Amino acid sequence: MDKLKEQVISLVNTLPDKGLTIEDIIEELYFKMQVDQGLAQLEAGEGIPHAEVKARMLKWLKE
Repeated sequence: MDKLKEQVISLVNTLPDKGLTIEDIIEELYFKMQVDQGLAQLEAGEGIPHAEVKARMLKWLKE
């Protein structure tokens, strides 16, 4: 079985059985996609250093 398909099945199997909607599944898949993209960006050195994030946040909070 394709690795991606296995990951999707595994993710769906972790969700609760009661009250689950298609929207819930889509949200979980979208969240996983965003996290995976973020991790790939970090591995490629495209992240923002913590000190810079902190400086930006302090600036935004002062405004």
